[in-house]
Amino acid sequence: MTLKNLSLVAILSLGFSQALMAQVPATTNIAGSKYPAIFPDNKIEFRLKAPEAQKVQVDICGKKYDMSKNAEGEWSAVSDPIVSGIQYYSLIVDGVSVNDPASETFYGCGRMMSCVEVPYLEGGQQYQIKDVPHGCVRTENYFSKVTNSWRTMYVYTPAGYDTDVTKKYPVFYIIHGGGEDCRGWVNQGRGNIILDNLSAEKKAVPMILVSLDANVGDYDNVEKEIMDNIVPFVEKNYRVDARLEKRALGGLSMGGLYTMYVGFPHNDFFAYFGVFSSGWFANMPANTDNPGAKCYSYLEKNAKTFNKNVKLLWMGQGSPTDIAWNNCQVMMKKFDEMNIKYKYFESKEGGHTWPVWREDLYLFAQEIFK
Repeated sequence: MTLKNLSLVAILSLGFSQALMAQVPATTNIAGSKYPAIFPDNKIEFRLKAPEAQKVQVDICGKKYDMSKNAEGEWSAVSDPIVSGIQYYSLIVDGVSVNDPASETFYGCGRMMSCVEVPYLEGGQQYQIKDVPHGCVRTENYFSKVTNSWRTMYVYTPAGYDTDVTKKYPVFYIIHGGGEDCRGWVNQGRGNIILDNLSAEKKAVPMILVSLDANVGDYDNVEKEIMDNIVPFVEKNYRVDARLEKRALGGLSMGGLYTMYVGFPHNDFFAYFGVFSSGWFANMPANTDNPGAKCYSYLEKNAKTFNKNVKLLWMGQGSPTDIAWNNCQVMMKKFDEMNIKYKYFESKEGGHTWPVWREDLYLFAQEIFK
């Protein structure tokens, strides 16, 4: 082998070593786990020790990657660059979808799911813990007359809530998506971190954020749960400013539908609505029993009152890859026909995912209670 070839080998080896060194374990890994490991361009390497498995894949963001097995029975694969923010993923071992034992799990997609926190290549500091005054997330157990059982909600109180015992705060009631629960807006959405940072930068009014569990059955049950159980509990146990202009209701996907169904007829109770990645189904039957049809009928008859009471109806979603995108476009056209006022934002972050909804919360929170 020539000196020139040796130099080339050395250079290639050095480049490979640097590439390996550039990988960093995901912050969502369990303590001590090196994988999933993230490259500087947000490609991710996944590994699994499963010597007896015949086929293993990793499914992230809906795309499956075949994993290769080495002599020690360890499987590995490297993904394409992944969108920044938290992403659900699964390992598929001989046809069975399972969680990654090296990763923390979060409740989503109707089950506990592995997640990987993908670094923000640009910006993203608004979603990171900073050296600013921090609020507190409280776990509240309350008795629901809808389910006749004890249930849980998460209540974020802003920095200073426990020191100034005379101050009252506006309240934002926020709802998760389908297959999730009250943990979503704290664990995956980082709602408390977002509001901490916004308050510290004086970009948003300090507020109480109530992350509720809407898994109580049909739309009517959700309305009763919010209006008869959750709101009375919060207003009894927290120092809230219980005026129309100091209440907001919002949610993502299914939570956005609940926001509209529950909130729109109660526009004398909520002054702000945040609808993230939602829209009444484009092919929705026009019968009076359909919740969306009921809302359209209500808005047609009460457009002036709605516009007068509602200070902001904020619609946000991902790009056209968001599964709710088309439905939302159809719905907004109907709003235009009824002269319903709203504000629309389309994220560059991508589809029907938590990175989009983090951005929605970040932007919406800056526009309410002012």
